[in-house]
Amino acid sequence: MTIWRRSQRCDSSACVEVGCDGDEVLMRNSNLPNGPVLRFTSDEWTAFTAGVMAGEFKVDAMGD
Repeated sequence: MTIWRRSQRCDSSACVEVGCDGDEVLMRNSNLPNGPVLRFTSDEWTAFTAGVMAGEFKVDAMGD
């Protein structure tokens, strides 16, 4: 059974949740717990979170 976590900064139900299944990192929409799940390898997840921390996914930067 996957244990899902969401950010403590989430103050609404419109959040993403993250869980683990073996070596994969899973992500889903908190509003759709039975909906689709994105699956990432640990290398993909590391690259994604590094991009988030570097500010590569800021909304104002997405238009560039």
